[in-house]
Amino acid sequence: MSILNFANQFVCDLVAYEPGKPIEETARELGLDPDAIVKLASNENPLGPAPAAIEAMRNEASEVHIYPDGGGYKLRTALAEKHGVGIENVVLGNGSNEIIELLCHSFLNPEAELIAAEHAFVVYKLMATLFGAKYVEVADPDFIHDVDGMADAITENTRLVFIANPNNPTGTLVGQEALDRFMDRLPDHVVAVFDEAYYEFLEDAPDTLKYVREGKNVCVLRTFSKAYGLAGLRIGYGIASPQVASVLQKARQPFNANSMAQAAALAGMNDKQHVAKTLETNNAGLAFYEKAFAERGLEYVPSVANFVLVKVGDGDALFQAMLEKGVIVRAMRGYKLPDWVRISVGTQEENERCIEVLDQVMGG
Repeated sequence: MSILNFANQFVCDLVAYEPGKPIEETARELGLDPDAIVKLASNENPLGPAPAAIEAMRNEASEVHIYPDGGGYKLRTALAEKHGVGIENVVLGNGSNEIIELLCHSFLNPEAELIAAEHAFVVYKLMATLFGAKYVEVADPDFIHDVDGMADAITENTRLVFIANPNNPTGTLVGQEALDRFMDRLPDHVVAVFDEAYYEFLEDAPDTLKYVREGKNVCVLRTFSKAYGLAGLRIGYGIASPQVASVLQKARQPFNANSMAQAAALAGMNDKQHVAKTLETNNAGLAFYEKAFAERGLEYVPSVANFVLVKVGDGDALFQAMLEKGVIVRAMRGYKLPDWVRISVGTQEENERCIEVLDQVMGG
């Protein structure tokens, strides 16, 4: 008898999360030059890390034989000061993804429920399933979270409600008034999780940290993977009410944020010039794609993040055809959007190459 017969069935039944196709794997499979491949599949920063972050990594390299600061004191202190909260409110993670897992470790069980939008980040559903909890999807008309509908869906068994803002993969945003209305209805047995991985790309962002300062049951997720260009280091954080944060600290692994990641994040968060250049590049890229899609009569979702969701017919077929020409985008079948692909903003040269290949594939 196979050992799988003794594994948890809800784990065996999971469909594993598939990240964007790596450049090296694409080059190996298709016999392409890695340097000629354009990857626009994972919402990464095309400018890379800030120079200050790179220097911090170099300085830290000779000390990696020593365990990192398990409490992340310097980085947590800096984040607390930046956001106007206490250090006790800040929890570091191996990417903000780990904070999602810590929340599920802390609050989910087979009797519990997690609520999310229909077209939200697929990891929420994976985590709920992994912990045997019920996953409740709420329809999102026009790809925008219906927070009133999400509040209506809360039951006595609900423990977590995830609001990705801006949302991945749609790039849409819920405004302050709607969020305040939702929070006014949040019962004491539920934690509201505001996943703000793309927060830095917003020009007029809703203030969710005020809920933390008010002591409400919330956790705000942020990351250094996107605007700060540190995706490969896996460093993110949660800002939560003291009670929620204390539970997450108990659930996390010791040394979950490595020393190089902590050093790079600390340096990168203070490089305002690099972030400004990133936003300038992103805004220009969004405008370029939206103009290109409109000119071609392609339906798309206006985005405030660093990617655009566009309807192309058969998303899987278009993904494969563009892949063979050395341009990697993201098919959306896993998000129940088989006719769509998500395209990350790259450099202007990469964006132009993407549209050139898109034309070749759709015209052929």
